[in-house]
Amino acid sequence: MALDSELLLTIAQIILIDILLGGDNAVVIALACRRLPPDLRNKGIFWGMFGAIALRVLLIFFALQLFTLPFLKIVGALLLFWIGIKLLAPDGDDDHADIQGSSHLLGAIRTVIVADAVMSIDNVVAIAGAADGHIGLVAFGIAISVPIIVWGSKLVLALMDRFPFVITLGGALLGWIGGEMWLGDAYLAPRIGALPQWAHYASAAAGALLVVAIGKLLARRRGA
Repeated sequence: MALDSELLLTIAQIILIDILLGGDNAVVIALACRRLPPDLRNKGIFWGMFGAIALRVLLIFFALQLFTLPFLKIVGALLLFWIGIKLLAPDGDDDHADIQGSSHLLGAIRTVIVADAVMSIDNVVAIAGAADGHIGLVAFGIAISVPIIVWGSKLVLALMDRFPFVITLGGALLGWIGGEMWLGDAYLAPRIGALPQWAHYASAAAGALLVVAIGKLLARRRGA
């Protein structure tokens, strides 16, 4: 893939998705390393995050391979719709209640890696969809977003609280990717044939509108 606007847009999508859906990573790290002696905390953060990133890239690699199977992109698109709706209308459950800190370095690292793997299914599906088969873009996008997550998560969360449209844009982005992804499914694509570009845009826009509409409706009902 040449270094052009499409490449830059894909990288930007991966970074944005990882920031929006990876905000909990900083919380996981803090909880897992909170009982470590001060001189070991930096090591726990570094190696725990290193292992978590390596495992995530591996999971995304397998997700990219699975997307070549029939119906998997359709399922992936539906998952993206669900993830986007959940982003706009969170259920309020405490995902961190079972994360225990460890007083040992290896224990803390293991906790970070395991917790991140369990909590990163949404990241894996969303980033695999945005990457469209390019594992190099996945690794590059995650590498850029990691320092933002680790050191800038509080800023990102503050921006989300102050500017709710940031979350709305994130949900719309996931819906957009899902709306375009299902058209490339290994079972469906040969049967519908080559579609004009406007059809891809229309399907992506429909996915974005669907996620935002349902997400906003559920958020309004839960807030009532």
